[in-house]
Amino acid sequence: MLSDLNPPQREAVKYLDGPLLVLAGAGSGKTRVITRKIAYLVKECGFNPRHIAAITFTNKAAREMRERVGELLDGGQAKGMTISTFHSLGLSILRQEARHLGYKPRFSVLDAADAQAILSDIVKSPDKSSLRRAAAVISNWKNALLDPEAAMQQAGDEVEVQLARAYLSYQTTLKAYQAMDFDDLIRLPLALFQTEAEVLGRWQGRLRYLLVDEYQDTNGAQYALMKLLAGPVGRFTAVGDDDQAIYGWRGADVENLRRLSEDYRRLKLIPLTQNYRSSQRILEAANRVIRHNSRLSDKNLWSELGIGEPIQIVECKDDRHEAETVATRIDGHRFQTRNRFSDYAVLYRGNHQARVLEEAFRSARIPYVLSGGQSFFDRAEIKDITAYLRLIANPDDDPAFIRAVTTPRRGIGPASLERLGHYSADRHVSLFAALFEAGVQATLPAKQLQPLLEFGEFINRLALRAEREPAGTLLQDLLAATRYETWLYDVEDDRVARTRWENVGEFVDWLTKKGADEGKTLIELSQTVALMNLLEGREDAEVNAVRLSTLHAAKGLEFPHVFLVGVEEETLPHRECLDGDRLEEERRLMYVGITRARRGLTLTWCKRRKRGQDWLPCEPSRFLAEMDAGEVSRSGQPADPEAARAAGKQRLADLKAMLGG
Repeated sequence: MLSDLNPPQREAVKYLDGPLLVLAGAGSGKTRVITRKIAYLVKECGFNPRHIAAITFTNKAAREMRERVGELLDGGQAKGMTISTFHSLGLSILRQEARHLGYKPRFSVLDAADAQAILSDIVKSPDKSSLRRAAAVISNWKNALLDPEAAMQQAGDEVEVQLARAYLSYQTTLKAYQAMDFDDLIRLPLALFQTEAEVLGRWQGRLRYLLVDEYQDTNGAQYALMKLLAGPVGRFTAVGDDDQAIYGWRGADVENLRRLSEDYRRLKLIPLTQNYRSSQRILEAANRVIRHNSRLSDKNLWSELGIGEPIQIVECKDDRHEAETVATRIDGHRFQTRNRFSDYAVLYRGNHQARVLEEAFRSARIPYVLSGGQSFFDRAEIKDITAYLRLIANPDDDPAFIRAVTTPRRGIGPASLERLGHYSADRHVSLFAALFEAGVQATLPAKQLQPLLEFGEFINRLALRAEREPAGTLLQDLLAATRYETWLYDVEDDRVARTRWENVGEFVDWLTKKGADEGKTLIELSQTVALMNLLEGREDAEVNAVRLSTLHAAKGLEFPHVFLVGVEEETLPHRECLDGDRLEEERRLMYVGITRARRGLTLTWCKRRKRGQDWLPCEPSRFLAEMDAGEVSRSGQPADPEAARAAGKQRLADLKAMLGG
């Protein structure tokens, strides 16, 4: 089980004498260490699988980890083990302990759009940027473990006072709806553990060893939750890399790595520096760049995969020339080497850089896929069906009620809903509960009330069946009863309706399979569905296309050949991040981009770039200067004629050899 591990990896797997931090450099086999350690705990140390929790940040990472553990453990050896995201773990805790917080087990989990809709009604600002700022501030308060009262006390000016009031109204509304947002899935279990020693003791007894992946991406609340679960002894292995901490803008705190050594004096630190992904030239470039940052440990990545191809730095006239150059180089290189399109990735700092690349790729007839597109769950048809699931699980979920009762339309207009809304507000009950109160008849005429009551009784019948019947059966009956397919074809043209109906079919098939495989009822599935991203389950690697991606979205991925574009001052590093901690995070972003490449790395920059209607001059990024000039090949500038002729002859010879003549 451990024979193919290198010595530091083997030491990390076998170390159980106290808390452990594995500083795992890019491509150093961190997932292998975590999965082997899980198998080691079960097979060699006699741990019951249900007492082990492996926690990561994305559903995709959790799924891959689950699959790898399944290959290492036979039969039912992994049964009962927790391998999940932080938020999924929080959801599991809250499901079982909801009553301690004044929630019922069937609470709703609101997605970002529904949460923002509630906040929009409270803030009442037509300015979307103000709404986004309010949402971000409230999220930061939650992750800093500040309740509305504490936020009010810390408010420094009138704007923050208003935001703190909005926070209080927002939380009051969520509680009334028996709903939680994503931040609550960490904050509320933490609050529960801090006030209920018996509940904390029960979960510490259940989860006796923790393995935390991507530890540098934890925020303050996640760190505090892990500390409580691990207990004062520190029964955990944390795996992270301070050189890849690139999510500070969304609350991640790289300082959590340093806090471990302060909070756990017996903390063991094991660095992993052997890289199994990239050539030595690529690693040396990455090492030289990241060396300019303050770091927890000076990790010099190294590889046994050979020195590799020279790194290319290409100077371009402007962004259109840059995009055309990248397209031409990919097409030419693929022709020479007979690679697949999927062997190439083009990475950039911001989404706005993709447009001109897409135009160039379409012109060159190069297939591509864009990372970070619309989430499957953000599609209108999926949100429609999800609204029914949420309402079946939690009748107090007013946003779900409004969407479900009006989709498809069933003769219920805005006037009816407005009257019902006034009545429910006066009575302090949910819209659904208001339907069945005797007093509502005085507010709504029988003609308006009747279709609402029919809808309520329909939901109640489904809710009764949802506890005992297979999820797939109920979903098919729901679609048939609502005539959702017919409605789609009534409101959309045939092509759009067909696509949307196929998406619904895919969603229903996925839920049906998940319910059958995991023994979950529709009620249980409805609570987890907001945390899942179905797109992560699709095999993007099977698509033979170039990957266009932001640097943030590319973290965790690798490609034989990488083009890193827009490597200029004020682009990478971004113009708002030119000093202090923010510059260090930009440098880490550059490091992540470099270490995505296995064999070939090309970096491009433009002499000018259009911003609005103006052309602005650009300077090459300082990060290029930090790479050793001796390890790179530069082009796009006036070249040595002899060298250019020699390179041309070599390309011609290579082409002749490939064509057999």
